[in-house]
Amino acid sequence: MSDKPHQNLAVIGHVDHGKSTMVGRLLYETGSVPEHVIEQHKEEAEEKGKGGFEFAYVMDNLAEERERGVTIDIAHQEFDTDAYYFTIVDCPGHRDFVKNMITGASQADNAVLVVAADDGVAPQTREHVFLSRTLGIDELIVAVNKMDLVDYDQDKYDGVVEDVKNLFGQVGFNTDNASFIPTSAFEGDNVSETSENTPWYDGETLLEALNSLPEPQPPTDAPLRLPIQDVYTISGIGTVPVGRIETGIMNTGDNVSFQPSDVGGEVKTIEMHHEEVPKAEPGDNVGFNVRGIGKDDIRRGDVCGPADDPPKVAETFTAQIVVMQHPSVITAGYTPVFHAHTAQVACTIESIDRKMDPSSGETEEENPDFIQSGDAAVVTVRPQKPLSIEPSSEIPELGSFAVRDMGQTIAAGKVLEVEQA
Repeated sequence: MSDKPHQNLAVIGHVDHGKSTMVGRLLYETGSVPEHVIEQHKEEAEEKGKGGFEFAYVMDNLAEERERGVTIDIAHQEFDTDAYYFTIVDCPGHRDFVKNMITGASQADNAVLVVAADDGVAPQTREHVFLSRTLGIDELIVAVNKMDLVDYDQDKYDGVVEDVKNLFGQVGFNTDNASFIPTSAFEGDNVSETSENTPWYDGETLLEALNSLPEPQPPTDAPLRLPIQDVYTISGIGTVPVGRIETGIMNTGDNVSFQPSDVGGEVKTIEMHHEEVPKAEPGDNVGFNVRGIGKDDIRRGDVCGPADDPPKVAETFTAQIVVMQHPSVITAGYTPVFHAHTAQVACTIESIDRKMDPSSGETEEENPDFIQSGDAAVVTVRPQKPLSIEPSSEIPELGSFAVRDMGQTIAAGKVLEVEQA
């Protein structure tokens, strides 16, 4: 693990625009592919009389893994730049992107949008930009890729930039938060070194742009929110809830409240990596003991927060959802399981308030009878038992969820408003 600050980076865009080539190129240029692995394929490539084997090898490997369906290994490729330690949240498919973005394990801070110069804005480009916007990505680096296929023509590049800027305007994404770079992932133009093929471009290379991304600020200013993963009884200490601090800071001596169980008390001890600590911050996995709390008082899915600013408990909430896959249609009354932070609660979709155009976010239909795969909508949801959840505009870390049914992720979304119990 690097001591540099960490960034999760999504690589998004239409499936044929060279995303995987770009991921391979980034890993290759930053030396993230082990040397011995390259050596071992060098001879093989030379025997076959193939030059430029190293990069091709990285690519073939990624392609092969993809074909075997091994997207898991690829989902966490890591590389270092001068400024950051990156984990690529690489999402070959549209559904993987939504799922990875929602599960939070790989909540991306920023994204590289790959758009092919010879093809321009495609349907998936639109959807991914809309989803990025929905799921809270703040900065986009746009790689106008495959410049080699259009002979590094500046007019072609300018045209694609114009189209992407129009798309940003439609989804309300601030173009000031985007940088545009003409690239060829296959040839390596403007990825780690400035290319002689684009003398008309004097901006940053892709790696320089990644280096100058703003550092993600840990949400220490937000109120404490700590979703409980497990509750243990430890002899000599008593009841020890365990979880990861999502926002805010926990100090010994703090008065805390657990919701929706609605119990509370004073934090006596906080333990991290088997050592007692006086305080803990976002990202820390902690076990802690609260005066007067017994094992049966709290459970997994509860959220711990300050007694004077307790976690919200929803009687109902409105949410914006994107339906990824459903065998038929979703109508009011449908009751799947919502997975929000560590909670899993059956919730009824009480009403479908409006259907939206997934590429622009504009309302297509008020109070539609149903929604289906590919639709985006605003819905009102009623949890079947108490659920602590927050509006994503206030505490994004506790404002997103996945909807599961029949063993698959049906939809994903973010909370707009909470009607408290």
